[in-house]
Amino acid sequence: MGKSYERIDGRLRAFIEAQHIFFTATAPLDGDGTVNLSPKGLDGSFAVLDELTVAYLDFAGSNAETVAHLRENGRITLMWCAFDGPPSIVRVHGRGEPVFRDDARWTGLMEHFPDIDATAHGLRAIIVVTAEQIRDTCGYAVPFMTFDGERPLHASRFARETDTSLDEYFRKKEHVARSIDGLPGLPLPLPPLPPAPRDAT
Repeated sequence: MGKSYERIDGRLRAFIEAQHIFFTATAPLDGDGTVNLSPKGLDGSFAVLDELTVAYLDFAGSNAETVAHLRENGRITLMWCAFDGPPSIVRVHGRGEPVFRDDARWTGLMEHFPDIDATAHGLRAIIVVTAEQIRDTCGYAVPFMTFDGERPLHASRFARETDTSLDEYFRKKEHVARSIDGLPGLPLPLPPLPPAPRDAT
């Protein structure tokens, strides 16, 4: 039987942070619009900010459906599945916001992702989600699958991009500045990445 939680902590937080992949679901307000479901990976690109707030990094890609839907209505669901160990599925239903490179909160948020080189992945936004409902279910039908390692392809593809060439790349893609349904997506021109904070040691 499913169970509801008031906060993301303890065993629940440990489970979420241990998973190598999670999924995000968003949709436009228009009932005829396109529902979007995206897998998210790369260890170190997800963080629990507090008991009701999580965040993940939105990297370069050829679409920006999640960003567009969040800009329009903010609704989002995140889902984690246990592919090893005891079966479980955890969902966080909430409100999301894309924080862009020129936002004053950017540098502080990036401190939660110390193992990620933003320049290697064409980082374009940080998605911050405030939980409104937190639930788990059994996951009995989820298969066992092993984690073999991270794919190096994303970093090898985008590490060679500068802020200028990355902006040009996004402009050439049909569904980055506008979603499939024509909603505003990633704001362009792409602001430069703020300098990383210097190590105080």
